[in-house]
Amino acid sequence: MDSILIWVSRYGYAGLFFLLVLGIVGLPVPDETLLVFSGYLISTGRFHPVLAFASGFCGSASGISISYFIGKTFGHSFVERYGRYIHLSPKRVNDVNRWFHQVGHWLLTIGYYIPGVRHFTALVAGMSNLEYRVFAAYAYPGAAIWVGSFLALGYFVGENWRATLIAVHKYVLIVIIIAFVLAAVFWVLRERRRRAV
Repeated sequence: MDSILIWVSRYGYAGLFFLLVLGIVGLPVPDETLLVFSGYLISTGRFHPVLAFASGFCGSASGISISYFIGKTFGHSFVERYGRYIHLSPKRVNDVNRWFHQVGHWLLTIGYYIPGVRHFTALVAGMSNLEYRVFAAYAYPGAAIWVGSFLALGYFVGENWRATLIAVHKYVLIVIIIAFVLAAVFWVLRERRRRAV
């Protein structure tokens, strides 16, 4: 991780942009750490807040767009060829697509805060043939909020950014798990009511 932070320190905004593109696409890049560290660099005067935000937002938006178009272009052929090996039947894919069109697009906004989910949601959005304008309406504001919140966190905690990040990951995960359980219960109850009608 330290080598990545050194890379950002050396290459500045371009380093932040390209690392976030790779991280959002799914490579093992510590995205939140990059943003909080960049916020710390803002507090020291080494990064300009507007340029750091623009680099982070453009990197995140580019990465999630790439994932969306990968899902849209290659998703169905991948499922047809390899789905049976990972127990991904056409019916299961249709169920996921239907769920995504009903409520899943909100994951494009909040999924940034969940490592692993932010990579997956864009792929599923593409596979589900979610219209690009709908994808953009949920994914890009989510990128702006996510980038802004972690940059601000790094800016305000300054040199304590490492310890703060550990605490944030701990409590954010708890809140997200609770939110997912509630959302799953809501969806199951809604589906039962719809089938009963």
